[in-house]
Amino acid sequence: MEYPSLSHHGGTRGVTGSCHQLHLDPSTSLLVDCGLEQGADAAPGAESAPLGFDVQGIQALVITHVHLDHVGRIPALLAAGYRGPILCSEPSARLLPLVLEDAYKLSISSEPAHVARCLDFIRGLIVPLPFEQWHSLVERPGLACPIRLQRAGHLLGSAYVECDVRHEQANTRYVFSGDLGACGNPLLRPLQPPERADVLVLESTYGDRLHPHAGDRRQRLEDAIDRALADKGTILIPAFSLGRTQELLYELEDILHRKALLNKPGPAPDGDPLDWSQLPIILDSPLAQRITTVYRELHDYWNAEARARLAEGRDPLGFSQLISVDTHARHQQVVNYLKSTGRPAIVIAGNGMCSGGRIVNYLKAMLGDPRHEVMFVGYQAKGTPGAVIQACEGAEGFVQVDLDGQMYDIRAKVLTLAGYSAHADQAGLITFATGMPQAPKSIVLVHGERGAKAELANALKRRFEGLQWTTQIRVPV
Repeated sequence: MEYPSLSHHGGTRGVTGSCHQLHLDPSTSLLVDCGLEQGADAAPGAESAPLGFDVQGIQALVITHVHLDHVGRIPALLAAGYRGPILCSEPSARLLPLVLEDAYKLSISSEPAHVARCLDFIRGLIVPLPFEQWHSLVERPGLACPIRLQRAGHLLGSAYVECDVRHEQANTRYVFSGDLGACGNPLLRPLQPPERADVLVLESTYGDRLHPHAGDRRQRLEDAIDRALADKGTILIPAFSLGRTQELLYELEDILHRKALLNKPGPAPDGDPLDWSQLPIILDSPLAQRITTVYRELHDYWNAEARARLAEGRDPLGFSQLISVDTHARHQQVVNYLKSTGRPAIVIAGNGMCSGGRIVNYLKAMLGDPRHEVMFVGYQAKGTPGAVIQACEGAEGFVQVDLDGQMYDIRAKVLTLAGYSAHADQAGLITFATGMPQAPKSIVLVHGERGAKAELANALKRRFEGLQWTTQIRVPV
């Protein structure tokens, strides 16, 4: 094996399980992400499977962000004997224990004392790093590898990782993209391309498509809520706890703020006013509430527009009409109340694909009532209840979905609200890969389905030909 070199322990067959090892010499390496394969990518029992590679010589685990498909195998890494540092941004350092606590409870142990011990151990390994500053990871005669985190715009604390490997007389800059954010995130600062990359390990989730304009999504959200108010129904939004929920809250607060300034309730068909000021926004997810608290506390990492709202005295993630539901008993009360009264409300609950979590009880109670609406703002994996419900959008006739082994009629309206992707599209990925002064020597495409990687590779080749760049594009298997 020549050094430095790459090996991949996940993230090459689909969009989950990211885990990449950078070998610096025969006895020294670092790991970038240690994610869990999920959905169609995962083999049965993946949550509790052994790690599958040797941890000896790994100097550090560097985390790009805290989604489970990038951190979910950390328990297996520790079980295999890893005791080195876990390097990440400060927001990721705050969020990682919350995400892993939920994962531990679901897949390893629900015993509180055991979970607490594991999390305390992990907290002792976490080393938060500032953005845009080099950190010496390895430094000895003939070998050095400082690393640097740069904002990736995917969710709070997300980073891409620059590794400046100096091996004997050679210098090679490796860049691991992690997950790159789409343009127009309302809370986060935009990502900037790296200044240099000899080897770029690039995600390709949406390498085969272009996103609709993000600026339209807020108006589409407002229009959908106006319809729900007119129908005197509840809008159910299945959303994952981290990232998407905070974006929704931010945009809902802005809609409510502008409606309050206008102070003009719209007319309903029966003559009653549509009063946005009385519309409850219900966040029914304990994990999302804890994550939102961290987001609020780390507002220094928000973009300038979001921080300006705070300076105006607004609280985009903690406004007065936001109601948090904590206990299961309280959750069941809210479900029964909305079902029986038909009072208009917006409910944000997990999980995002309707395959578990509190959203399932809302769906059981309300799917059969045409006053209500299910609004999807995220990807629905094939075979999940969310995908079945989403496929009913605009359909006519009798449709049912299986929830916990029982069939439920779908008579509620179904809407997919485009523009909420947290991943860069093909144009964004190409901009990232070509936004540096000199061409990368090599680009390694990961974190994408086969078709997305193939289309992105072709698009990159066409762009490189126009730039007269000679860059090798590799797709590991």
